[in-house]
Formats: sequence, C-alpha cells, structure tokens
Amino acid sequence: MINMVSLKINDKVAIGLRVDLPDSPPLLMIIGQTGFVMCGFLNMEAAGKLNVAAAMVSDVRNFDDVLGAEIKAATSKAKIKGVRIGMKGKEAVRLLL
Repeated sequence: MINMVSLKINDKVAIGLRVDLPDSPPLLMIIGQTGFVMCGFLNMEAAGKLNVAAAMVSDVRNFDDVLGAEIKAATSKAKIKGVRIGMKGKEAVRLLL
C-alpha cells in the first residue's frame, strides 16, 4: 500500500510518502520543495550522482521517527542547503522546504 500525507513543518507543508513492502520495513520519505529526507533504502551514491538534495535516516517505522531521527548521511547538495550529519530529520526537512 502507498500512502501520501501532508506534514506541517513550522509554517510550511512537506509531503510524506510511505510504501508498505512485503516482509520489510516500510519505505519512508519526506519531500520538501528542494529535497527530501528518506529512510535507509536511499542509495546515497546514486543521489549524489543525480545531484539531488537528499539526506538519510535509519531505523525508522513512521514519519514521526523520520522527523526525530538523526541524519546519518547527506548529499553535497543537501549540505550546501545546511543539512548536517547528526541533526534531527525535522530540521533537515525544514531546510529543504
């Protein structure tokens, strides 16, 4: 099943995408206007080569987990926008809105 929801982050809105997969944790992504934060399914090497602003969190099962988790990796384009390893997902999403 695929679910999309609006997530209010401060005064802006991001899109939450959840894909339930068989025998697997869900694929989770929170999308802003200039980039996204995603679960560990994100291929950081590919995201970097595609020159997208992307950051990765791990061990998450829902959107609240993504927002509360620490950023484990970020593309150079995300870093230019202020995303840093160790910051919370919510702060990274805010920077990508």
